[in-house]
Amino acid sequence: MGRVAAFFDVDGTLVKTNVIHSYAYTAFNLPSLADRFTRALRLAAALPIYGLVENINRKTFNDLFYKNYEGISEDRLIALGEEFFENVLRRALYPRARSLIQRGKEQGIHQVMVTGALDFTMAPLARYLGMDLMKANELEYRDGFAVGTVKRPLLAGPTKAHWIRQYAQENDIDLDRSFAYADSYSDYPMLSLVGRPCAVNPEMKLRSAARAFDWPIMNLA
Repeated sequence: MGRVAAFFDVDGTLVKTNVIHSYAYTAFNLPSLADRFTRALRLAAALPIYGLVENINRKTFNDLFYKNYEGISEDRLIALGEEFFENVLRRALYPRARSLIQRGKEQGIHQVMVTGALDFTMAPLARYLGMDLMKANELEYRDGFAVGTVKRPLLAGPTKAHWIRQYAQENDIDLDRSFAYADSYSDYPMLSLVGRPCAVNPEMKLRSAARAFDWPIMNLA
């Protein structure tokens, strides 16, 4: 019999923020005033488009949105990721999220964060929560600067489920006895992969699916 794991989405599930908040923090805290101004204007102008694309296809949204990071140094992004956690993300953590993870650890359940957010924004949160493993998207760099693309496979929707299945096979995880937590219907593949799915702070479409399949619904706020 394999080990039991708990797989967590992050944005909307464990924290109130999303990838737009993390990039906005980055853009507003770059050293060049002109760079800050240009990136802020570009972000504001594109927000309606991002909203439409995200509702259609999460993977396409990530591909499009992460182009914003082009030209920012890796060192700067890592430093700003730590600052973002201290100044924003820790305060945005849902009140009951940490206790849920802690209870799982006490029961010997392997705690895994699986997120479409970027690794340098998620690493401080994973450390703070005591996650056993974090899997997140990673930007590609050239000469120390982001080129605006993400390493493949890009984690979003079905690819998150594919990664979980492969990880479980390689690490003796019993998916039928394992847990998954997510807030969005885009993570339906991830939730349906395990024997113990849970809709957390769910949007309307996921809430309806959870009720149809008799999945638990949890509010961590």
